[in-house]
Amino acid sequence: MQLDHTFTVPAAPDDAWKLFHDLARVAPCMPGAVLDTLDGDTFTGRVKVKVGAVQMSYRGEGTVARDEQARTLSLDLSGSETRGAGTASARVTAELVEDPAGTRVRVRTDLDITGRPAQFGRGIMTEVGDRIVGQFADRLQELLSAPRTGAVPAPGTAAEPEAVDLGAAALPVLLRKAAVPAAALLAAVVLIRVLGRRGR
Repeated sequence: MQLDHTFTVPAAPDDAWKLFHDLARVAPCMPGAVLDTLDGDTFTGRVKVKVGAVQMSYRGEGTVARDEQARTLSLDLSGSETRGAGTASARVTAELVEDPAGTRVRVRTDLDITGRPAQFGRGIMTEVGDRIVGQFADRLQELLSAPRTGAVPAPGTAAEPEAVDLGAAALPVLLRKAAVPAAALLAAVVLIRVLGRRGR
């Protein structure tokens, strides 16, 4: 599954690119994620998601590669559910380009996911991705706008990540998907009642 997103941050491309080199600062901006270890361009971490009353936790690892001249960052990620058979792998490519508002970040994600989230399909996953990337962009903007104070927490010192609620993000899409079948069902019920009255 391929997902494409674009967002803008209020910083010059050089400043934004420097920030993207600092995974320890950028990782906490991702909803539901915690960075556990960071060793050069290799890292491990955890992600927690919630779909309604069901919570899923993933533990995984990744590597990062950068093209300094093109200001392009690539992440290869893989993980699995800590209490389930679900797996997830992704290649995420982020390209930073100059924009009148600062820096435009184009993100392409090639995602392969199994287990419970796979049942949502592309439409819902796109909607979920849009909202998560939107939250990530908002946090990056706050990070770039605020003066840097104090030390960044070391990887592995964070507690359990706060679950990102996919159920809330997916609900509008689920309702839209259900609208036509629900209308058809309602029409069928009304028709049966009308025919029943005429039969009497």
